Amino acid sequence: MDTATTPTTTGMLRTDGAELYYEVRGTGPMLLISQSGEGDAGRSTDLVDRLVADHTVVTYDRRGLSRSVPDDPAAGVSLAAHADDVHRLLAELSDEPVLMLGCSLGASIGLHLAVDHPGQISVLVAHEPVTPRLLPADQRARHERELAHIQRVHRRDGLAATFATIAGVLGIDPASPDVEPGLTRHPMTPQRARNFDFFVEHDFTAVINDTLDVAALTGTPTRIVPAFGRTTPRTVFDSRCAFALADLVGTAPREFPGGHNGNTTHPRAYAAALRAALSAP
Repeated sequence: MDTATTPTTTGMLRTDGAELYYEVRGTGPMLLISQSGEGDAGRSTDLVDRLVADHTVVTYDRRGLSRSVPDDPAAGVSLAAHADDVHRLLAELSDEPVLMLGCSLGASIGLHLAVDHPGQISVLVAHEPVTPRLLPADQRARHERELAHIQRVHRRDGLAATFATIAGVLGIDPASPDVEPGLTRHPMTPQRARNFDFFVEHDFTAVINDTLDVAALTGTPTRIVPAFGRTTPRTVFDSRCAFALADLVGTAPREFPGGHNGNTTHPRAYAAALRAALSAP
């Protein structure tokens, strides 16, 4: 199958307070991908290309990004609201539990979905969730302060300075040549810049004000697979969160190719690692 030409179905879904844009592509068990950062439905296109031969892949623009416009953009958003958006989207598309890959903020959304809507996802691969509530109180407070600091840098110094600060906090090396060849380019368009603005201003606040019942993760019927990037420093908080999640749910974390953004930098190897994680007993 030429997966690059696999047809894509698009749609808009009315949720509680927003219109949600989504794309569906491929055949086989349904797999929802919730992106990291400012990533919209097209951000993981290279990864999706390598999954659609045996999965029906659902991607979407998170509320506040690109085509998913909130009724009141200035009102902000919570992680519970993001999870409710996904819940409504999956209820629209499937009567059966589905698979889910959550990357960074997407993993945090997946954890809410597992607790708030039990049984809707059968397996959640949670790649480096940005969920400080998983950590001991002192570490949690320190990393919440880091996020608030990034917001202040963004408001004071703009996007370029923000990129550098985020990279340091999440252990991302923007100058690293460690990427697979032939990747789709994602230039910094005005829309992508607006997505970054919303992400830093509103989604960071959602993480800082998170209400996740961490203890409830041990009782969810969803099989949670914590994952970490091979090159993500073990000292940064997204990696710490992955290992803390593994301890909480009593499983070994799985190593994935690349770093925090391995889903976009190493799509071929990442697809193979994802298949292995989804199918493991």
